[in-house]
Amino acid sequence: MSILAGKLGLVFGVANKRSIAWAIAQAWHQAGARLAFTYQGERLKENVAELAGAFGEDTVVLPCDVTKDEEIAEVFRQVGERFGKLHLLLHSVAFAPREALEGEFIHTSREAFRVAHDVSAYSLVALAREGAPLMTEGGSILAMTYYGAEKVVPRYNVMGVAKAALEASARYLAYDLGPKKIRVNCISAGPVNTLAARGIAGFAEMLKHYEAHAPLKRNVLPEELGAAGTFLASDGAAAITGQVIYVDSGYQIMGM
Repeated sequence: MSILAGKLGLVFGVANKRSIAWAIAQAWHQAGARLAFTYQGERLKENVAELAGAFGEDTVVLPCDVTKDEEIAEVFRQVGERFGKLHLLLHSVAFAPREALEGEFIHTSREAFRVAHDVSAYSLVALAREGAPLMTEGGSILAMTYYGAEKVVPRYNVMGVAKAALEASARYLAYDLGPKKIRVNCISAGPVNTLAARGIAGFAEMLKHYEAHAPLKRNVLPEELGAAGTFLASDGAAAITGQVIYVDSGYQIMGM
């Protein structure tokens, strides 16, 4: 069923075929949406262009450093010229210096704290601000978060604090954009073996821990994140905004 037929979307955060952003983009495409993509830096250009090419040779692929307002503005200008409007926006962007994801949180440097929040949280505000004027028919903005935003996950450190800021930002954006029929939600995914996740010390142990303690006794699959992202992008979620939806095999409900 093409529940996103006629929808136009823009995807931030694809790095390779293991990316959560790619899983959601595939699901959106299969549900009928037409998508454009961005990439962060020349190093990822070829990967993203090759993946996006599977959706058609004319798929829009644009460079964007989300820490630069002028690049963000240019992306939305070009997407506006190509699409005329926008319905879907995926924010799957996060970064913290590697040294900030090791050791104790208390040793986080001022610069690492700034970078993590700029890339991982403020970027959602910047993208929403530029994207909202194109969402003339309403829309759905979706951001990716993680359980470390609400509970301590050892070595996740400053990224957990940045994700908490991301979730709070989504709520305030949902309030601001609600009158325009633009919804803003987050998916809190269980651990997935992505390029970014491999930068977290002890990630392999985290996967085993989730499998042992989550009610479903397994880790989440990328296609399940895609399905959840498609639902939140669809009219079936028309009354859902400002929420964090946990797609983590139930891990979030556990106390011990």
